Amino acid sequence: MIIDVTDATFETEVLNRSMQTPVVVDLWAPWCGPCKTLGPILEKVVSEQGGQVVLAKVNVDDNPQTAAAFRVQGIPAVYALSNGQVVNGFVGAQGEAAVRELVEALLPTPEQSEVEQLLEAGDEASLLRVLELEPANDRAITGLAELAVLDGRPEAALALLEKIPESGETRRIAALARVGSAPTDGVESKLDALLDRVRDDEDARQELLDLLEVLGPDDPRTNQYRRAMASRLF
Repeated sequence: MIIDVTDATFETEVLNRSMQTPVVVDLWAPWCGPCKTLGPILEKVVSEQGGQVVLAKVNVDDNPQTAAAFRVQGIPAVYALSNGQVVNGFVGAQGEAAVRELVEALLPTPEQSEVEQLLEAGDEASLLRVLELEPANDRAITGLAELAVLDGRPEAALALLEKIPESGETRRIAALARVGSAPTDGVESKLDALLDRVRDDEDARQELLDLLEVLGPDDPRTNQYRRAMASRLF
C-alpha cells in the first residue's frame, strides 16, 4: 500500500496506522535526483509485501512540520515505524538490497503471525497456545481471565490477572469477577446503599468501585458516584 502523507494527515496515516501495520516513511522532494532513483525501489519492494507494510511518501517542501519532526538534514531520508516508534532508517539513495532488508525486517515472523491468528480466534484453546509461545502475552491473559469470569470461575480470573500489570482492561475484568455480573436493574439503589457505607466499610468501597468499573467511563452515573464517594471520604 502506497499513500501520500501531509503534515495534516501524518498523525493518522503514519503514527496511528503504525500501531497496526508497519509504515515506511519516504521523505523526498521533486528537485531531488537521488529521490527519483530511490522512490521506485521503495514502491516496488513495499508492493511485494501484500499489504503487510505501508509506504508513506512525504514531500518535504510542502510538509515542513513532518520534515522537522524527523530532524531531516538531507534527502532522501527513509524511516521505518512500528507501534508509533522509529525502529530503523537510512539517509541517502540505497540499492534494492538495502531497501529490501529494511522492509522485510518489519514483517512478522511465522511465530508472530501464528500468535495474531490465535488471538483473533479468542477461544480458550487458542489463548492457551498463545501463552505457550509468549507466556507474558497480555491479550491472551486478559482473554482467558474474561472467559473464566463467563464460566463462573472468578478466582481463576483474578489469579490470571495478577500475572500482568494493571490496566483499564484488567481492572474491568477484575471488577466483573468480584461483582459477579454486569449491573442491570436496581443498580442505582445498590450504589446508593453502598455510598452510605463507604466511609467506614472497606468492602463497601471496593464493591462500589467495582460496580462503577463495570458500568464503564461512558456511563454518566460513573462520574456522578465517583464524585459522591470522594465527598463522603474527604
